[in-house]
Amino acid sequence: MTHRKPQSRPRRKATVSSVFGEIILTIGVLMLLFAFYESYWTNIEAGKQQDEVNSALDDKWVDDGRRVNPRQKLNPELGEAFARMYIPTFGSDFHFAVVEGTNDADLLRGPGRYQDTQMPGEEGNFAVAGHRVGKGAPFNDLDNLKSCDAIVVETQTEWIAYRVLPLGDNREAEAAKCLSDKQVEKVASGAYAGVQGRHITLPGDVSVLDKIPGAGKDAKATERLLTLTTCHPQFSNAERMIIHAIEVDSEAKTPGERPAVLEEN
Repeated sequence: MTHRKPQSRPRRKATVSSVFGEIILTIGVLMLLFAFYESYWTNIEAGKQQDEVNSALDDKWVDDGRRVNPRQKLNPELGEAFARMYIPTFGSDFHFAVVEGTNDADLLRGPGRYQDTQMPGEEGNFAVAGHRVGKGAPFNDLDNLKSCDAIVVETQTEWIAYRVLPLGDNREAEAAKCLSDKQVEKVASGAYAGVQGRHITLPGDVSVLDKIPGAGKDAKATERLLTLTTCHPQFSNAERMIIHAIEVDSEAKTPGERPAVLEEN
């Protein structure tokens, strides 16, 4: 009995279109892997670092509790946590330690203060940057904030409550819902009339960090603002989303007690 030798199939020649298709497929896989890394893995690493700075902040506040001078100016090191931020609208579990600085290493730990801006509770503008996608994404939902929503900052000695400035055209009516009469006047037609509660701008627009945002570096502040900045739109850094809020209340901390504003949602 004889066996026929199997015939070898001719190899298919690679065409330009097939090579191009393989390249596109490879690029697609790499993009998916990168998206997984940015959206998932960096959140794990950022969560670990946020836990570390939160724990260090608790230890510092306990250690310095009896020696702190309420009027002593904060002077944190780069990457060091010095305050906590709460946004009740986002739920009771939304709270992040705020660190000093806005470089990549700082923002991996949590929201970071722009170093040339004021500290919480000071006249001027306490400005904080945070990621929107990946790396903990503390500011992912800033676009959901509305006029008068509360943002609360906890320091070693006090609770400071801010309210988001008006988002719509009827600034006076919106401001009157949560601000004092003097603040309503300033926001509706005074020095702060040009400060929007939320707007989109370019990454190079540093005027949002002014003591009165957009009014120039020489403008004299009479209010205490909070500014939050993050990338816009999601998954892009082409623009920046800006939130401006104004301080409406502050109270000294009492052990075991929290301000009622934290229960808003």
